[in-house]
Amino acid sequence: MNQFTKDTHERPDPGAAGPPAQEGAGPSRLVLFGLLLGLMLGLLDGTIVGTALPTIVGDLGGLDHLSWVVTAYLLTASLSTPVWGKLGDLYGRKGSFVSSITVFLAGSVLSGLAQDMGQLIAFRAVQGLGAGGLMVGAISIIGVMLPPSQAGRSQAMIGAMMPVALVGGPLLGGFLTDRLDWRWVFFYVNVPIGALALLVVGLRLRLHTERVTARIDYAGAGLLCAAILALTLVGSWGGTRYAWSSPQIIGLGATGALALVWFARVERRAAEPIIPPRLFADRNFTLAQVLTFLVGGAMLGASAYLPQYMQFVRGASSTASGMLLLPLMAGMFGAQLLAGKLLAGGGRYRPYPIIGGALTAVGALVLLTVDTGTPTAVTSALTLVPGVGMGLLMQSTLLVTINSATPRDMGAATGTATLVRTIGSSLGIAVLGAVYTSRLHSAGMPDGGTAWTPEAVRGMPEGVRGVVRTAVTEGLHGVLAGAALLGVVIFLVAWLMREVPLRKE
Repeated sequence: MNQFTKDTHERPDPGAAGPPAQEGAGPSRLVLFGLLLGLMLGLLDGTIVGTALPTIVGDLGGLDHLSWVVTAYLLTASLSTPVWGKLGDLYGRKGSFVSSITVFLAGSVLSGLAQDMGQLIAFRAVQGLGAGGLMVGAISIIGVMLPPSQAGRSQAMIGAMMPVALVGGPLLGGFLTDRLDWRWVFFYVNVPIGALALLVVGLRLRLHTERVTARIDYAGAGLLCAAILALTLVGSWGGTRYAWSSPQIIGLGATGALALVWFARVERRAAEPIIPPRLFADRNFTLAQVLTFLVGGAMLGASAYLPQYMQFVRGASSTASGMLLLPLMAGMFGAQLLAGKLLAGGGRYRPYPIIGGALTAVGALVLLTVDTGTPTAVTSALTLVPGVGMGLLMQSTLLVTINSATPRDMGAATGTATLVRTIGSSLGIAVLGAVYTSRLHSAGMPDGGTAWTPEAVRGMPEGVRGVVRTAVTEGLHGVLAGAALLGVVIFLVAWLMREVPLRKE
């Protein structure tokens, strides 16, 4: 039985004779709320740690491993996404979703109890394993619950969750770090939201799942994991722990490339491939995934390292550094809403990724003018430009992905987009993190300075503070130069997209 046939037989109420659209609106709204809470949980935790990282590193030590606090989470989330999706398809989406929330909450509690950077990175990886199921599980269940006539509304809600999470994450992370302790970032946010999502979904969601005899594509899942892990290690270790020309980096790069080639061959032969190759026969779908991958790297790189500059150079608190990113987040949110409204009226979508790529590149280049003496308000305001660019890209690539896939492959298409964006974020922050650390050391960061907190630096002699401010600014410039390069590539790739009429059904 294929995916399309199965989905048409999965209904919210196993005793109902009618289609999902005939079910009562009340329970569906409540369940939808629970599912969106789960989705919010996964998105929020990808950003909430950013403003707390300087304090975390100062407490636990190990700035050289800073990027791995975020990368470990994103890496395991990307690795587990297709596996959770297939488990839900074969054995029940509700059980898969509830299990992913449980794993996520366990990782959250353990992260809050971590005693060193190694433990924190490991427990963040456990969180990521659960987060992969949160995103793909919520999206697939919403697709079952809502009839096709309401698909646009569900996509709008999902699209709005992302900028809300990006705004709320830095603000909540900074507030809890300043007022309480960074450990409460994991306790006060994740546990209540996750518990409420579990309660609502566990008690109110009713899905009838027909058994599918096909097995999970374990070979494909293993090869995909190997490829992602190898390429992420290349980005994280290249130029820092090992030289780019070292046998370790060359070997990891070759392993990643070989695993991807082998993965493509396995997927063509699998009865139920994790990522159906037929999706990529559509030119626009393929281009949308390339753009999604690139914007994921640019977006998280900027949001993760701008707080470092705000706190170390401008002396902002953790909470204030999150507030100073509001123009970036507002630009993303406003651009998504505007693009969604215009496209809902039947407008052309091809210009949006082109404009988005241009604004992302220009915005990053403008931010390169920031130095140690730039007023904080000016730096904050300048983030609006790349925010608008990334918002246009996120909305338009999601629309192209949906428009390019047949109803049979809709779940696989949205799952692929989620996976690609997560991989892009993981590799982006790994590569940009390596650039940041390298620029810190080359700019003269004092020995042991990578373990200093912003509070500790503020109590040091002016000469030391000046060196740290210069080093952190140089590190940020390296990250922004990388983001500008990604924006230029996005702009060029977007021109290859074709204007295909949007489906009406």
